[in-house]
Amino acid sequence: MCGIIGYIGDKQAQPILLNCLRRLEYRGYDSCGIAVTAGSIEVYKDAVRVEELTRVMPKLDGMAGIGHTRWATHGEPSQVNAHPHLDCSGNIAVVHNGVISNFQLLKQQLTGEGHNFISQTDTEVIPHLIEKYYDGNLEKAVETALRDIEGSYALIVLMAGEPKLVAARKDSPLIIGIGDRENIIASDVPAILDYTDRVIYLEDGDIGIITKDGIRVRRHGTKVNRKEHKISWSVDDAQKAGYEHFMLKEIHEQPKVIRDTLGEYIQAAEPVVDLAVMRGDIESVLILACGTSYHAALVGKYIMEELLRIPVRAELASEFNYCAQTLARTGAIAITQSGETADMLKAMKKLKDMGCLVLAITNVVGSSASRIANQTIYTRAGPEISVAATKSFMAQLMVLYWLMMSYSKVDARRLTDLIMGLRQLPEKVQQVLDNEDKIMEGTKHLSGYENVFFIGRGINFPIALEGALKLKEISYIHAEGCAAGELKHGPFALLSENTPVIAIVAQDNTYEAMLTNIREVKARGSPLIALAEEGDGAIGQLADSVITVPKVDAIFSPVVNTVALQLLAYYTAKHRGCPIDTPRNLAKSVTVE
Repeated sequence: MCGIIGYIGDKQAQPILLNCLRRLEYRGYDSCGIAVTAGSIEVYKDAVRVEELTRVMPKLDGMAGIGHTRWATHGEPSQVNAHPHLDCSGNIAVVHNGVISNFQLLKQQLTGEGHNFISQTDTEVIPHLIEKYYDGNLEKAVETALRDIEGSYALIVLMAGEPKLVAARKDSPLIIGIGDRENIIASDVPAILDYTDRVIYLEDGDIGIITKDGIRVRRHGTKVNRKEHKISWSVDDAQKAGYEHFMLKEIHEQPKVIRDTLGEYIQAAEPVVDLAVMRGDIESVLILACGTSYHAALVGKYIMEELLRIPVRAELASEFNYCAQTLARTGAIAITQSGETADMLKAMKKLKDMGCLVLAITNVVGSSASRIANQTIYTRAGPEISVAATKSFMAQLMVLYWLMMSYSKVDARRLTDLIMGLRQLPEKVQQVLDNEDKIMEGTKHLSGYENVFFIGRGINFPIALEGALKLKEISYIHAEGCAAGELKHGPFALLSENTPVIAIVAQDNTYEAMLTNIREVKARGSPLIALAEEGDGAIGQLADSVITVPKVDAIFSPVVNTVALQLLAYYTAKHRGCPIDTPRNLAKSVTVE
C-alpha cells in the first residue's frame, strides 16, 4: 500500500520526487524519504508527512532519485524503518511496496555472510541481496536477487554511478511515465500527471531498465514490449479545486460520475460484455469484493436477484481465498476500485484456475485485475484521492444497475421505468447535495458520541454497513452496521441514551418492519436519526431527527441514501477535527494481504 517513485532526467530530482510523493500519500503516510545520486547516494527520511519532510530537509543534488511514502507492515513508523533502504556500502538504495514473506530467513543468511541490518523492515534485505550478487551489472544483480525473494513487490533500485534506475514488480502495481528526456516510475497514475500523460504498465515478472532517454523491459531474461497508454485524467482531476478536502470534492463529483459512467454504456446498441450467465449457460453468480466495494457487491446481489431472478452470492475476497469449495456452472464478478487489491487478485486467479469466467469492475485502465479477468467494465470515476471511497462506490453501483438492466427479465414497462429512473439519478443526487447545510447541522450533536449503530433492511442493509464504515474510518467513532431485524438478537444490549441509532427507511416491502424496529429502538432510550424519503410523515413522529432524501424507485434508494450518509460522516469528522482525507492507519490501495 506504500507509494514509490523514481525519476531520471535532465532536471533536479529532489523537487520532482517530493511533488510526486505528495500525490501518493493516499497510499500511506506514516513516514517518507528520498534518495538522490550525483556520484554518491544521499538519503533523507523520517517518520513525518511529505510536507514536513520538504520543509526541513537539505538540498540534495542529483538528476536521478527514488522516493517512498510508507504504510507500515514490518516495523513501527520511525526514521530507521522509513525508506529508502541501503546496502552495507551505501551505494545501493531501494524503495519497495509489498511484503517479502521469507525476509527473516534471508536476513539470517545475509547476517551470517557479514551483512549488517539496522531496521525492522522486510525491505532492507533487498539492497543487501543486490549487493551480494552485484558483479558490475546492476540489472543482472536485481534479477538474481529477485529469484531469492518470496512474496510481493514493486521496487525501484538506485545505484551510485549508474545512469539508470531498475524497477520490478510482482503482485504490486508499478507504472512508467514517459517524458521528454525524462522518465518517471510510480505506484499510480496521479503521481505523474504534472509531468506526462503517457504510461507503460509493468506486468508481474517484468524488470524495467529506465534511463532519461529510454525504457527497456525484460521478462525472464527476454526483452518484451509493453503497450503505451494515454491517461484520460487531467491534473485538475487530482486537485482539490477549492474544496477543503478531497473527500468533499469527490462527494460533490458524484452527479458527474453517474453521468460519465452511464454515458459510457447506456447508449450502446448492445451490451459491451457477453456474460454467459445471462444466456443461461451458468446457473448462479458469485460477486467478490473487499471493503467498500463489498458493500457494492451486496447491493448488486439484491439488484441481480430482483432483475435477473437467479441465485447470487456476495463474498469477501479475503475470506474466499481460504475456503475450500468447488464452483460448478458459476459466473464470477470481481469488484475492485484500484484493480490492484492483493486479496482480490489472489481470488481472481483462484477463480480462473477453477475454470470460472471472471468479469472485473474496476476504475483503473490497465490494472492487474483488468489483465486477469476475461472481461472488464470500467467505472469512469476518475482519480479518487481521499482514502475513504465515495465516488468510486457510486460508479460501481451504476455499472451494476446498468449491467443488470441490460439482461433484465422484468417486463418491458417496468424496464422502461427503471431506465428513466436511472437517467434521473444525477439530478436526485444533486438534490441531496443541495441539502448539505441541513445534514451538516445534524452532525454537531452526533460528533459527541463514541458509539453509533446504523440499521437498514433489504437493499439498504448494505448501505447501513457502508454508512458505518464511512463514519468509523474518518471520524474514529465506533460504528456498527446491522440488519434491523437482528437488533433483538444481541445488539439491543448495547443500546442506551448514549448510543444513537441511524435508521435507513425505504419505501419498499421493508417499510412497516422498519417502523417496528424504530419503535423498539426508541423504547430503549436511544437517540434516533432517520434517513427517509421526503413527505414521510410517519417517520417524523417517531424519530428525534430526520434527514430527507428525494423520492426514487426503491431499487435506487441506495444511491441517494449513500450520498446523505457520506455527508453525515464527513461533517461529523470535521466537527471532531479529524484528518479526513488521511485517516490514521489506513491507505487507499491495499496491495498486501
